[in-house]
Amino acid sequence: MKQQQLLSYTRRAIDDYEMIEEGDKIAIGISGGKDSLTLLCAMKGLMRFYPKPFEIHAITVDLGFDNLHLEKIIKLCQDLDVPYSIVKTEIAKIVFEDRKETNPCSLCAKMRKGALNEEIKKLGCNKVAYAHHKDDVVETMLLSLIYEGRFHTFSPKTYLDRMDLTVIRPLMYVNEMDVLGYVKQNQLPVAKSPCPADGHTKREYVKQLLKQLTSENPGVKERMFTAIVKGNIFGN
Repeated sequence: MKQQQLLSYTRRAIDDYEMIEEGDKIAIGISGGKDSLTLLCAMKGLMRFYPKPFEIHAITVDLGFDNLHLEKIIKLCQDLDVPYSIVKTEIAKIVFEDRKETNPCSLCAKMRKGALNEEIKKLGCNKVAYAHHKDDVVETMLLSLIYEGRFHTFSPKTYLDRMDLTVIRPLMYVNEMDVLGYVKQNQLPVAKSPCPADGHTKREYVKQLLKQLTSENPGVKERMFTAIVKGNIFGN
């Protein structure tokens, strides 16, 4: 996927759901993965011509694993002229050593989000952009259907009352395969997740299930996404 196409998808989502207002200061959560780096490039590219001026600030929550290497991401942010903050935490120690969680993802996500939101407010940002793409939207719906018994997925834009913070998802129209192509074409410095639970989650199971469904029923992911949008089953 070329830069122009990425910006087109991103702008369409932002316009459709009124994600950006003039003067916004938007935090971008950077995990180091392909999705968040693509979002970073998309938002920086959009800043150059979007009619409503806004600022961005990249943030990584360091969970405390020893093998997280961010040097190349620091350089990418410098090259893009995007301010970048790294929040040091001991979340990994708490989850895997102190608590010895058998299902660590829920607690880890809660603590990581708390650390991220604290930094966001400290920086004076009023919005945070998450890098969820089209596949994430559909996978979350399937997770909710299979494990909760309801049709539900996250919203393109969500206002968090307690934090006085708005969450936006500008990549919601972008396919994961297009993200992979963009990262490869632009040689973005993806940092491998150091988490021992990575790839062994319910989400990974649903991701593989969706791949199988798409293989056996071409176009099924697009039809599911269209049903989500038309049915407006978005939640928080």
